[in-house]
Amino acid sequence: RVEAFRDAASAMEQEKETLLEMIHNIQNSQDMRHISEGEREELNLTANRLMGRTLTVEVSVETIRNAQQQESLQHATKMIDEIVNKLLDDLEDAKIRLMSLYGACTSDVPAGPIDQKFQSVVIGCAIEDQKKIKRRLETLLRNLENSEKSITLLEHQKSSVRQSCNSKQD
Repeated sequence: RVEAFRDAASAMEQEKETLLEMIHNIQNSQDMRHISEGEREELNLTANRLMGRTLTVEVSVETIRNAQQQESLQHATKMIDEIVNKLLDDLEDAKIRLMSLYGACTSDVPAGPIDQKFQSVVIGCAIEDQKKIKRRLETLLRNLENSEKSITLLEHQKSSVRQSCNSKQD
């Protein structure tokens, strides 16, 4: 029963993360640009309210770690945080580096290179921490993918507007 209880709590943690990501994606959706200002404001207020309510739920499953596992977890977290902090400076490089970290966490044959150093650090972590690290990298990569799509759509809209303006000037 204890393991079932821990599994249920972990599932709730994951569900909370999923809900927060969904709300965030809706708020930053390209579709939000195609609705009226009043509807957009109402949706944002609702999304902010739901985000606030979701954040009030605190679910925590503690992982028992030895000193080496604790050190490995801190090192892995620091490596990911360093890439995330440099994300805005070089989006493409950050994506490539995150993909190599993700490749180090998966048993599947990754499409790109694997960060061997990160892999050895992650192997030193507790199993639950390995799963959380992998989920965090998946979420970061998904968010990057969604951001890239938004940027591409915005660039396409800008070029369409420029072409339209140039046609009118001719």
